[in-house]
Order: sequence, then structure tokens, then C-alpha cells
Amino acid sequence: MTALIKEPTALAALGLIKNLKRGASEHKGDAGKVVLIGGAPGMAGALVLAGNAALHLGAGWTILEMLDASSSQALVAHPELMVRHAASPASEFLANTKPDVIAIGPGLGNSSLALEFLGASLAYSNIPLVIDADALNLIASNDNLLLILQKRNQQFPGLSVITPHPGEAARLLKISSEQVQERRLSALQKLVQLTGSIVVLKGQHTLIASPQHTSVQCNQGNPGMAVGGMGDVLTGSIAAISAQGVRHHLDLWASTCVAVQLHGSAADSLVHKGVGPIGLTPSELIIEMRSLLNSLTE
Repeated sequence: MTALIKEPTALAALGLIKNLKRGASEHKGDAGKVVLIGGAPGMAGALVLAGNAALHLGAGWTILEMLDASSSQALVAHPELMVRHAASPASEFLANTKPDVIAIGPGLGNSSLALEFLGASLAYSNIPLVIDADALNLIASNDNLLLILQKRNQQFPGLSVITPHPGEAARLLKISSEQVQERRLSALQKLVQLTGSIVVLKGQHTLIASPQHTSVQCNQGNPGMAVGGMGDVLTGSIAAISAQGVRHHLDLWASTCVAVQLHGSAADSLVHKGVGPIGLTPSELIIEMRSLLNSLTE
């Protein structure tokens, strides 16, 4: 049963970061394997930003499944990222890779291959799944994909998170983005009911809720975050923290809350230092998030 969503409480998740403190004998397997899927032609940067966020926020392996073949061969500036050219069959790739977390959507596009990888990701059971951007648009336009997501959440509750901005939320709910913004709490509740997922409704004072949790509101963040790529960074951050959380006792709800508050807090920290708000970049934010995360593990 979906928990009743009341007025949100303030998000206070940064204390959970102490769970991520690493022991002296930990190895990359303990930090988790993240697979990020997207990067269609002309949109490779979205997947690279998500990948860089996952890498800098502590994932043990960061694998980019890139739909753009030319970009998958050209990322020599990012040797730490394991970049592969996405190819059919998607389900076989996932089965062979054995990820701890899947994140899909940044720059995914709407091709037949994108649909195949989304279907395979939804069918890959019993691990955290982060769904963003074009993956949400595909679900919004395909009742069968929505049904698969709903069934996955019934079988494995608490193991998917969707991260829509108001436009993506509107497409899922078949309303306008203006209606979403006018009644954000109502939209949040309807998205939880529709999908059965943890929902992160992005925007000023990002809201988070799930079928098992009442709503919380992130009071961190600023207008400097109004630039393309910030959502991709959040997707990679949730994936990285949840991958580490598998062995550090943070479930997907807790990992999502940590990532959202860390994301906004790092943006505020940069503005306080004179970086932005105008011209603040997602790449700068990633480095500040890493610094803040490490300071909070002490």
C-alpha cells in the first residue's frame, strides 16, 4: 500500500555517508559495479557526465554502455571509464556483466536499441535500477514498459528509482509541466502510485517519496544548477552510492536521499566559494561532491 504523502519533512541524509567509510582491506568489488546505459548519437556527453559522477563518487567499476559507436571509441580522455559499444542482445550483455546497479537514460534516445536495453534493464531483477531522462520518456509512451516496471516493483519493492524533471513527470502523468509545478506534492504522490518506484521529482526543493516512505524535501541547491547535465550527474551519483551501499548497508532509498542532498549541498558550497551561480558546470559539481563526501566519511 502506498504511504500517505503529507507535507514533506526536511531531507537530512548526509549523516548516512559515514556508512561508506572504507576499511583498509576493501577492494573494487566492495565498491560495486555500475552499468550506465545511454549516449545515443549526439548525446554521448550525458552518459559521460553520469559516468564521471559514478567514478568520482566511488563506484568500484564504472561501465558505460554507449549507443553511439563513434563516441564509444573516442573517449580517450576518460581511461578510468570502461566504455563499450551497446549492441544486441542487451539481455546477454547484462547477464554476462553481472552489475550491482544499472542506471539507464542519460542520452538514451528512442531507437529500437534503446527500447531493447530498457526492456532488458527492467527485466534484470533484484538489483537497484536508476531510471532517468529518455528512459522515462520511453516508459511514458509505452504502456507495456510501464507495466513491466510496475511488476518489477511488486516483486522487488524498493529497488527502482525514477528521477524525472517536471517535463518528464508531466509526460508520465499525461498532464502539463505547469500542472506538475503548481501541485508538486500531488504530482509526486501520483508518480509513486503510478510506478511503484522511489520517485525523485527534481526542481527547486527536490521532493522524494516511495511506496514505503513519506515525502522529504531537499532544501539545498540553487539556480546555478539550472544547466544541462546536472540531472545526469545525479543519476551517476545515485548509482555510485547505491553500488557501495550494497556492502555498506545503505539501501536504494537511503542512497538516493544521500545523493540528492549531496548534489544540492555541493552546489551551494561552490556558490559560497564564488563558483557560480552563473556558469556553474556539472563537471565542477562532481569534484565538489567528491570532496564533500570524503569529508563526511570522517
